[in-house]
Parts: sequence; C-alpha cells; structure tokens
Amino acid sequence: MPIRILPARLANQIAAGEVVERPASVVKELVENSIDAGASRIEIDIDKGGQRLIRVRDNGSGIPKDELTLALSRHATSKIATLDDLEAIFSLGFRGEALASVSSVSRLTLTSRTMDASEAWAAQAEGREMEVTVTPAAHPVGTTVEVHDLFFNTPARRKFLRAEKTEFAHIDELVRRIALSKMDVGLVLRHNGKVMRQYPAANAEQALQRLAVVCGQEFGRHCLAIDNQHQQLRLWGWISEQPRNHPDLQYCYVNGRMMRDKLINHAVKEAYGPLLGEGQHGAYVLFVELPANAVDVNVHPAKHEVRFHDARLVHDFIGKALSDALAQVVADAAVAFSGAGVGEERLPDAHSGESHFAGRATGRQGYQASAPASRQQVSEALDAFARWQAPVRPAPVPEAAVSISQGDTPIHLERGRWLILSQKAQLMAADLLPIGAQKAADLVQKGAASQPLLLPVNIPVDEALIDSAQQHQAQLEQWGIALQQPGKGRLMVKAVPEPLRELDVSHWLLPLLAAMDNAPLKALSDALAQLPRKYRWQEAMALWQGLDHRQQQDALVPLDLHSLLKDKV
Repeated sequence: MPIRILPARLANQIAAGEVVERPASVVKELVENSIDAGASRIEIDIDKGGQRLIRVRDNGSGIPKDELTLALSRHATSKIATLDDLEAIFSLGFRGEALASVSSVSRLTLTSRTMDASEAWAAQAEGREMEVTVTPAAHPVGTTVEVHDLFFNTPARRKFLRAEKTEFAHIDELVRRIALSKMDVGLVLRHNGKVMRQYPAANAEQALQRLAVVCGQEFGRHCLAIDNQHQQLRLWGWISEQPRNHPDLQYCYVNGRMMRDKLINHAVKEAYGPLLGEGQHGAYVLFVELPANAVDVNVHPAKHEVRFHDARLVHDFIGKALSDALAQVVADAAVAFSGAGVGEERLPDAHSGESHFAGRATGRQGYQASAPASRQQVSEALDAFARWQAPVRPAPVPEAAVSISQGDTPIHLERGRWLILSQKAQLMAADLLPIGAQKAADLVQKGAASQPLLLPVNIPVDEALIDSAQQHQAQLEQWGIALQQPGKGRLMVKAVPEPLRELDVSHWLLPLLAAMDNAPLKALSDALAQLPRKYRWQEAMALWQGLDHRQQQDALVPLDLHSLLKDKV
C-alpha cells in the first residue's frame, strides 16, 4: 500500500500521536518501521546515548522517491487506509506520525531505495518547520534513518535527559525486547562505534539459543516451554520455574507487539501464587495471539497498552495455562527430590517455608536414626521400596539393630504418592491415592460447591456411557457435575465440584459413568483413585493429618528394609 495522508475522519479516530520522550522511544519507532518493511537485518548505531546520533539501517522494502516527503508528514502511512483497517491491525506502527514527530525535534535524514529503483534518494528535514529536501544518494535496497542532535531546538526537554550510560541502557533493554519478539530478524547494536549487542536471526529450532543469548543462560536452563490454545486464543512462550529477586525478565507480547499490560502481569503473578516468596518475581517471555478484532491496540499514544474485548477470558486462560504448567514442575521437583534418598545433608524444617525451587521439598521433617545407614544404603532401600506395590500386608518383622526415631513421624514422600513414616523402629508406608480419593468423594457427597470450568471439556464417549449419564443425571447434578450432549457420541463437561476442580475430568468421568449403576459414591472414589496424581509434601501432610488414629493405622503397611540395610553394612 502506498504512503498517503489519512482522511481527517480516520485521523480523528486514532489516539494521540507519538511522544518522543527519550532516545529509546525514537529507536523503538524506527526499528518497528523497519520490521514492518520486512527487514531481515537491522543495524542500530548510537552516539552519546542517542543525544548526538541515532542511526537505524535495514534491508527492507524501501520507500519510493515520490513518497519520501509524505513519509515525514503527519498522519501519513502505508499501513491503513480505512476504519476497517484500523480495527484489524497486525503491523507494529500505523499512525504515520513517528518520523514527523522525530523530525520536529531533530535533524533527520531519511535515505531509501526500493528493489526496482536504479538509485537511492535522501529526504532531509530539520526542526519544527519540517521543510523537506530530496536529493540523490548512494544506498543499497532498504532504508536508513539518521537522527542527529535530538532535542536541539527544545533545550527544556534535552535538560531532562539522563546520563549517556542511562539513556543507552534504555535503548539496550528496548533492543532486547525486540530481539525476543522478532527472532527471525538479525539485530546489531553499536554504541560509540563499538558493537554492544549482536543477535543473529534464529529459526524455530534456534529459538532457545536466541532466548538464552537475550535472557541469559540461567533463564535458558530453567525455562519451561508453554503452548496452549483455546479456539482463536493462543498463549506460547517460556516461563521460568525459578523466581528472581528482580522483575528484570518479564516480557509479554500481544500479536507480536511488546506490552506492559497489567492484566497479563496480574494473571502471571496469580499463576505463580505461593511459589513466589516475599520480594520475589516471576520471569517469563510470553506471546498472546488472538484475532485483531478481539483486541484494541489504539488506546495508548506509544502503543504500550492494549484493551482486550473479553479481558476476563484472556486473564483466566493465561492464569490457568501457566498455573497448570508450574504445578507440574512442582510435582516433578518433588519426585526428583524423593528419588534422591532420605540421606540428604539437611532436611528443611516443617515450618521453614523453604522453596521447592532450591531442590528440596518444603516442609519435610528431619529425623535422626540411632544407627544411621550410609547414603548409598538408604538409597538402595528406597529403590527397593519403589518396586513395592503393597498387594499383601507382610508379616511383622522383629526389631533389628537399625532403629528409627520413636513415634509416628513422616520422613519421606516417595514419587508424590507413598508416605513413609517411622513407627517404633519400623518403617511404615501409606498409599495416599485411595486416601485422597475417598476424602474428595466424601466432600462431593456432602455438597461441595460446583464451579464452572473456564474452558468446557468435550469428551468422546460411547452410547452406553451417554445412557448412564442420562440415567444418573440427578445424582450428577447433585454432586455439581454439569453435563451436556453437544452431538452424537460426545459429552461436554461445563462444571465440576470444587474438590475435583484441579483433576483432569476426562480421566475420571468415564470410569465413574461406567460404574455408577452399583454404588455411585464408591464408583466416584474408585475413579478418583485411578488418577496418577502426585502430592506435594504440604498436601500429603494435610491429607495424613486429616485422618483419625484408626484410619491412619488401617492405611499403614510395614516395610521390611532392615535385612537389606544390615546386608550392606
């Protein structure tokens, strides 16, 4: 689309023009123009923090000679022509005011050449009068914008600029943000003639390398890839499983546009939840993609904020996707720690609140054996326990020389499922899955609140299970399970009782429907017991302490580890 002056009616629909706050805001507008022009390589040269010179050179499509003057005019753009275009924006720039605003407070030279042109042309403008002169120039295909003496004619604004180092730091951070959002674009940043940053273009397979270069190797090692989609709403990117002490790695983009969006930041913070200690912050690089008509980018002069048409859906979708991912990391971390053996050098106190990110499960109580075995011996004992399936309660074992602390003391959580306790010189174990399943079933039976699902779950089922759902509809509704039949051979789950909210409904609903004809409550408990759930230490302790003494004793199974430990001495 050629550059043209926008009609007055359309110009009035656009938010206030670009504000040239500091050198970094100039770099932002110029680089975004280069990206919109299809550039695959952009070079940025800065002198004296941007006060003396800002030069942005790209290999994009270029600007024809007869459009160079228009490019420096207000409300002149090649990116929109009608109001419908304004409501479907995917380009980074669209107001056509950046060059005009910059040229009004600097000495600006715009040099460009298109692919089909035999020579390049340079347009120069200086100060508020913005008188443009066009002359021939030597230049490859692409565009170079040089901004000299920023704020030379507005000394009051120049006075508020920070030190050279500070202004360049803002530019450096801006280029980092752009490098993350446009990984297929190579970027070079120089300051006072010295190359400070160099981000080679990266394809999909090299994305993690680019991520580590921009955000650091530490973030690259601990980041978790995210890719969730619901209808036309998609969330992808990376989130760190380790919190940071500074909010310096928090990048979010909406349709490729860098944002400082409070809604997204709040959703991410909620997803981290208790994983963040006091003074800690999450680290993430997240991309939200949705139809252009579902988001309004025309709400902020510098395009730093957007307005979602369905903000609640976007917020809840992001929060749910990230919390599920982080919960899985927590479960995996607990399993990894459990596999390391009980013989750690130090076990956190039950009330220490130590983060799971430190490589240890929180809240674990330590114990002292009267005749402690070596780490290798204990590890081998736990490996033997991992092969245990508890089909039969073994015969009592006489006390041996290896003694554990007296009392029913939980000492270990194996694979998020089996709780190991010491009881009068005997190791005992309890399977938490049936305990948790029965507790959840009892809460459902007592009338736990029903909670609608953010994203209804559509499950393929056979006709027999559909008949069972219809036959037991009243019981299911009483439990808070809302089902609909959207089509033949499918059931849609729209709500579940609160105790089952975090469980995968597609895994427990079908076994429940298949067994409801006999004893509905037992069918629910059995279906929940089949789920491969992994408890965290705090959850395991709360579940165990919620049982009375008789229930605890009925759940315990003795473990014969004494002979194994004695043989290894």
